[in-house]
Amino acid sequence: MDLFNVLTVKDTRELIDENFSLELEGEMVNLHEAAGRILKSDVIAPENVPNFRRSTVDGYAVFSRDVYGASESMQSMLDLKGEVLMGHEAQGKISIPGQCYYVPTGGMLPEGADSVIMIEYTEKLDETTILASKSASPGENTVDIGEDIKKGEAVIKSGTKIRAYEVGVLSSLGITSVEVMKRPRVGIISTGDEVVNPEEKINPGQIRDINTYLLYSLLEESGCTPIKYGLIRDDYDLLKSTVEKAVSECDIVLMSGGSSVGKKDNTVNVINDLGDEGVLVHGISVKPGKPTIIGKSKGKIIFGLPGHPLACAVIFQVMVKYYIEKITKHNDKVYPVSCKFKINYHKAKGREEYLPVDIEENEQGLTASPVFGKSGLITGFSKAWGYIRIERNEEGLKEGQSVAVYKF
Repeated sequence: MDLFNVLTVKDTRELIDENFSLELEGEMVNLHEAAGRILKSDVIAPENVPNFRRSTVDGYAVFSRDVYGASESMQSMLDLKGEVLMGHEAQGKISIPGQCYYVPTGGMLPEGADSVIMIEYTEKLDETTILASKSASPGENTVDIGEDIKKGEAVIKSGTKIRAYEVGVLSSLGITSVEVMKRPRVGIISTGDEVVNPEEKINPGQIRDINTYLLYSLLEESGCTPIKYGLIRDDYDLLKSTVEKAVSECDIVLMSGGSSVGKKDNTVNVINDLGDEGVLVHGISVKPGKPTIIGKSKGKIIFGLPGHPLACAVIFQVMVKYYIEKITKHNDKVYPVSCKFKINYHKAKGREEYLPVDIEENEQGLTASPVFGKSGLITGFSKAWGYIRIERNEEGLKEGQSVAVYKF
């Protein structure tokens, strides 16, 4: 396939949608282990929350009509009938006009009460008489049955990434285990005769492995189970057997390096020789990351990622994460930070660019400055706060232009 017969980012994503589908199985996990997992199906509330009418303040439960018009100059006199204890069902009820009960924050409202007057607006005249200096409308300072969660409501939707807040909602419903998506298994293969393990001493011409560790961490952040298949030298047979093993054991395979058109870049040949449909994409109109490969074997997707760390990270965010969210049914909503661009910046038309930037705050607000560096330099994104996506038909950015910065 011609390297320069490239697809746009949009066309590449559409190709992924048309050619790949994977139904992940579910698994039950304890609530303590649920944070960060993707919900498999809707959680339907088995009960109302709260399941009793309760007060939101310390004060006196009343029938609102009994304190109508109450003020500092014209207080309403109330007959104190008792006290509601926390954690206990309210005893007694308001049966005749002018009665009230003391109720703490979160306490149950007695029958006949429809509102609560804050204790700050009352005065205790004696053991059985309360003076109210403020009126109350029906429902004031109270929470009704099911006002927070109604029984039968889909309280958390499938595809939601469970946070501490969702864990709190589940526990309020008495749910102690929940079905989540099994984590996608993703194989990582790094290639190249020049690449050595980080603990090894490097010789001239060699580089330490960055992408295995970069991808491993990005996959963990994305809710996957990364599996390392080691560093593979530029040997066709060894690479082919390793990729075959990864395809048989994983849901997704990431190959780092070997995606350009060099003499020893075997990725295309290996993927094509695995059978099935082989290479579907060789080249995306994006900077950095143009020589990206996407292939198919046994119905599974294989990404041939650029060896340069910055390009590898960008393609992970733009393509790999897109597919992970597709199969987990999780749409990670990302809201950019609005900034003013600091300089004039020119780019070539015809491909999208993902420009690493740092942001700073000054008297004019937030400004974004590009972090210049070639795609082979790891500091291109370690020094950057995030990136700006520049459309393929734009020629660049102007000084002072408003831009949307997405966090790395």
